[in-house]
Amino acid sequence: MIQIAVLGYGTVGSGVVEVIETNKADINKKAAQELEIKYILDLRDFPGDPYESKVVHDYSLILNDPEIEIICETMGGTKPAYEFTKKALLSGKSVCTSNKELVAAHGPELIKIAKENHCNYLFEASVGGGIPIIRPLNYSLTAERIDGITGILNGTTNYILTKMDRDGADFEAVLKEAQEKGYAERNPEADVEGYDACRKIAILSSLMCGKNVSYEDIYTEGITKISSADFKYAKQMNKSIKLLALSRDSEEGFFAMVAPFLISREHPLYSVSDVFNAVYVHGNMLGDSMYYGRGAGKLPTASAVVSDVVDCARHQGKTIMCFWDEEKVDVADIRCAKRKFFVRVPGDKKDAAMAAFGALAEINVGIAREFAFMTQMMTEKEFDGKIEKIGGCINRIRIMA
Repeated sequence: MIQIAVLGYGTVGSGVVEVIETNKADINKKAAQELEIKYILDLRDFPGDPYESKVVHDYSLILNDPEIEIICETMGGTKPAYEFTKKALLSGKSVCTSNKELVAAHGPELIKIAKENHCNYLFEASVGGGIPIIRPLNYSLTAERIDGITGILNGTTNYILTKMDRDGADFEAVLKEAQEKGYAERNPEADVEGYDACRKIAILSSLMCGKNVSYEDIYTEGITKISSADFKYAKQMNKSIKLLALSRDSEEGFFAMVAPFLISREHPLYSVSDVFNAVYVHGNMLGDSMYYGRGAGKLPTASAVVSDVVDCARHQGKTIMCFWDEEKVDVADIRCAKRKFFVRVPGDKKDAAMAAFGALAEINVGIAREFAFMTQMMTEKEFDGKIEKIGGCINRIRIMA
């Protein structure tokens, strides 16, 4: 029997307990051992809960119990999750987590500690909720040189943009609705400003490179400036707008960013809607592959945590290889990246825009006192220079090639 502790009895933590208890027979069969939850760590008490007898408030009970071999960390944030995780790994206890903040900030260090202490630090649930993507990058695609990852990695922003596209509504109205339905937090900054997606693409990029891509080095732009008018133009171009997190390993350098992009109907990510997530991976031999599913939520995320628990049970005393070293990747300045842009300027700047950009494709949806167009391919630096020359714009959105 393998005894397990769960840190945090919130949405995901309670989901982990539910998944293990509901699917106990199948899980035990796949783990080739019986798994048993011994402790649930939380600051609160849960009177009347079927597992209230397992709730403890002192982490040292878990850390000092030799029967505990696997810990599920579902607390979120870096404090005290980092301290608790590090102590567990140093004592030889494997840790399975859904905590993207912690993985993005300390992933390579914690993986190294786990290896040195013959245990595991696994984080399938930290990116894409229930979508299996960490394992494919670590195992299934090891014959590939992955040179590109593009993802819709945040369900809240994808839901908001989908509703804006379908209903023609403005950002603020759809955000309020998303909060009422529980799809967005009361403070939605981490989602709508792109910070959540940034941490997730940092994790995927690090696994892609085998070295550390710091989330702090990734250019990040959210969706708060996207309006219903932008979607009118998008439909005219047979495109939609998605918040994309992407990384590219090219001859010009390694690029990573999070930003809204116009994406065409032909692209597989176009049809990823509502709270669903997807990760689009390009390998030099395989070509393109896509991984799709529910990117968040209690049970999808908990299922991914428990899949890591099963992996740990199968590999007791052995380290599951994860190629993510502490050596830092130099992320190239996105101003050197080339792409096309969709631009909206006031109508009285039409002549200036045409003079600055030269060849351009006008997009007209009948909005008065406005001139909209699509540029030719150019670097971000060139684009910024031209926009500055004409005195700014109403909005600009990058176009996915």
